[in-house]
Amino acid sequence: MPNADTPFLGLAPFLRMSLAGTDLKPVANAMLDSTQAHSHDAALWLNLATVMLCLGQRALGLDLQAQALALRRDYVLAAAHQPARLRLLLLMVPGDLSANMPLDCLLEGSDIDLVFYYLPPGQSLTLTLPLPEHDALMVAMSEGDDNLAILQNLAQTLAQWPCPVINAPQHIHSTGRAFASVLLQGIPGLAMPPTLRRLRSELTAISTGAAAPAAALDGCDWPIIVRPLGAHGGHGLAKISTPDELAQYLNASSDDAFYVSRFIDYRGADGYFRKIRIALIDGRPYACHMAVSSHWMIHYVNAGMYEDAWKRQEELEFLTDFDDFVQRHHVALTAIARQTQLDYVCMDCAQTQSGELLIFEIDHAMVVHAMDTEAQFPYKQMYMQKVRDAFRAFLLRVCKK
Repeated sequence: MPNADTPFLGLAPFLRMSLAGTDLKPVANAMLDSTQAHSHDAALWLNLATVMLCLGQRALGLDLQAQALALRRDYVLAAAHQPARLRLLLLMVPGDLSANMPLDCLLEGSDIDLVFYYLPPGQSLTLTLPLPEHDALMVAMSEGDDNLAILQNLAQTLAQWPCPVINAPQHIHSTGRAFASVLLQGIPGLAMPPTLRRLRSELTAISTGAAAPAAALDGCDWPIIVRPLGAHGGHGLAKISTPDELAQYLNASSDDAFYVSRFIDYRGADGYFRKIRIALIDGRPYACHMAVSSHWMIHYVNAGMYEDAWKRQEELEFLTDFDDFVQRHHVALTAIARQTQLDYVCMDCAQTQSGELLIFEIDHAMVVHAMDTEAQFPYKQMYMQKVRDAFRAFLLRVCKK
């Protein structure tokens, strides 16, 4: 039987350690040593799998995860404040850190019990399947080709579910890059270039001059953005400006299919790029962060936010004046909530040089957290608490608690 003394930890504590610069290798080694005496401890194996995924050891992490899920498929992350106000069941799928929404990062320190239930691969969920007790159910798996069949099945199964269903499965496909770029066309004040799925052979034809980019890419011309299907966090993402650059990119990649879109130069008058993360909760927007960088491909952790005080000051000003941003982009933000029909969804966005809201990606599985140190980011806790409070209030409202 699993060792009840080992708590399931989720992602949050390991992400916090990673952001603080803590070396996770000793943590992984200590867990690995513990597995020698506790080989049937499912939570220990799943915690170790998460650490390995944080360390970039994807293959090993997925193997360890499979070992944990072979022992048990439900894991409880108890609320920090007991008794819990409600119990939220998250339907998950096996996979890496981008496969499911990391809701525990947002709800750290809350009074909400989270129950992670990993659906067996290829198995349908039926009303007769014994699921852990819950007050509400949330579809937490990411959009993707691998999840299409199970999401379709869940749409039928959950249609008459006896408790509230959050982020109904039939709407998860709204977050797909290609689908979202079609869904959000024609909205006043919103810019999202069409995202096209293209095979390697089609891009090879462009790189050799056998096909013109505008003809092969539905009018999209240089420069273009290319990324492999299913890639997250900027992996394999590149801006390509010439056929030769495209040929070099393809030579360095082993993928067979890619997303392609037109590059929009969104730098400000001072030459810096600014990327914003927003959470839409029950249709209302909440600011999560803003990163400032000299490079067009922005990730908060490498944008210089930790090194440059002026960037943090600008982020504080943005968070302080977020209501003005919302008013300026009210039509676009309202349309995103209406079109996606998701109760909780995040977006990475910016403002174009002409003042439109530029959408890079919408996704309910983005990481939203308040783990940056208060010494460097004394303002973060207050604004992230607004996001936490809004999501908690939404849960209590739909559950009528």
